[in-house]
Amino acid sequence: MTTTERTIFPFRFSRAYRLAALPFGITPASARVVVSSGTLDIRFGLWHLKTPLDNVAAVEEVTGPYAFLKTAGPAHLSLADRGITFATNPDGGVCVRFRKPIPALDPLHLIRHPGATVTVEEPRDLVTRIRRQLEASG
Repeated sequence: MTTTERTIFPFRFSRAYRLAALPFGITPASARVVVSSGTLDIRFGLWHLKTPLDNVAAVEEVTGPYAFLKTAGPAHLSLADRGITFATNPDGGVCVRFRKPIPALDPLHLIRHPGATVTVEEPRDLVTRIRRQLEASG
């Protein structure tokens, strides 16, 4: 894999989460994580988070399970740390921490998130891809 590749990581949808997400325009076609040579780009229905990879401070696997009511449907804000969760299954995902918090949840960008959790199909591959990209950039 070269450092200039664009890698797309689809979300893994469970049946219950897929039904809860549908009213918010979140489908397999509208939910993905893209890692390119210099950017992390997360699309989740109407929500979008984009940041330079050099803003990524850490990336780690997160174990589930996640509580359905706290994670199903739209993007969710953590009241504990202002992190944002984009969840499509209860089993687990990847947590990405940022050096400088970034907007994603509200259209006015008043809330800035220090981290984002995503429930992609291949969480270990996403962790590996981001870490390799960070190592390649210095």
